Amino acid sequence: MGEFLADHTTLRLGGPADQFLTHTDPTAWPDLARAPQGDGQTPFVLGGGSNTLAADTGAPGTVIRMATRGITARPLGQDGVEVVAQAGEPLGSLVAFTVAEGLSGVEYLGGIPGTVGAAPVQNTGAYGQQISDTLTSITAHDWQHGHTVELLPSECGFGYRSSIFKSRPGRWTILTVTLRLNLSQVAAPVSYGHLAGALDVPLGSQPPLAEAASGVIADRETRGLTLPASGPEARQAGSAFLNPPVTDEQAAAVRAAGGPVHTDMRGVMRASSGWLLTQCGYQPGLRLANGVFCSAHRVLTVTVRDGAASRDVARVLHTMASRVLSSTGVQLHPEIVTLGM
Repeated sequence: MGEFLADHTTLRLGGPADQFLTHTDPTAWPDLARAPQGDGQTPFVLGGGSNTLAADTGAPGTVIRMATRGITARPLGQDGVEVVAQAGEPLGSLVAFTVAEGLSGVEYLGGIPGTVGAAPVQNTGAYGQQISDTLTSITAHDWQHGHTVELLPSECGFGYRSSIFKSRPGRWTILTVTLRLNLSQVAAPVSYGHLAGALDVPLGSQPPLAEAASGVIADRETRGLTLPASGPEARQAGSAFLNPPVTDEQAAAVRAAGGPVHTDMRGVMRASSGWLLTQCGYQPGLRLANGVFCSAHRVLTVTVRDGAASRDVARVLHTMASRVLSSTGVQLHPEIVTLGM
């Protein structure tokens, strides 16, 4: 029997993979890329497993756990520094490294679970920063053509929590991420009100870099946006849904009811998934199914406990989205990625 996926996802759910490989040595990638077995289906790549729901029956084909580590930096001149991180490096470790080196550009991404390689897939972002803001190139394995390529940001199709890596799953496996950061002792301007409040600074100000980074983590912990190491909130996959796009009419209805609407990087209006779920009766701590609950902190995070199964979580997510659609006409889109389902 193969390696159980429950041992490699933060939900701790999932049966065995047909073939499970772990990639730790960057120089060994050419050999590992030839190892997958099966009918030609490209492997599924796991980072930290923090947004993955694996089937109870497991997954056919090959699963590769990306576990490469390492960060390097070199000066570029004019206060610029190039930082290259291996795909298996935890995103939090990259943020800590850059802050310790006095580099601004990703300081507001601290406290987000997952790996560096997963960040470009959904264009990870928080507090007005996203990974695409400072990304200059990606090295990736192109499974269609069987070799490693370098991709520039213009080729990655970045949008709100999206990229070509997400829209065309299985085509590429990210191996390294290169960023251009700036030497600075102050953070980027604070653009979110609750962060300004947490840091006790006015909007638009630039607090000291280390202070801003630690304030972000403290704010995320207070709002239930981090992944606890233990306890009833530990088995989760973060936000279950993306903030959905809304029409002008839907946006007006949300605002009239006191809900938030924002415009994303492409000018698309989006409502808050958490607010929509609350309007439909979901509350923090609500029991959703056997062993499945809304987080005690926020309805947008679904947690599991003993007795839960992947099929229960999948059913709950479907029900939540259906209820919002029926009540508001707004379609929620999952942020959680399924494997073998």
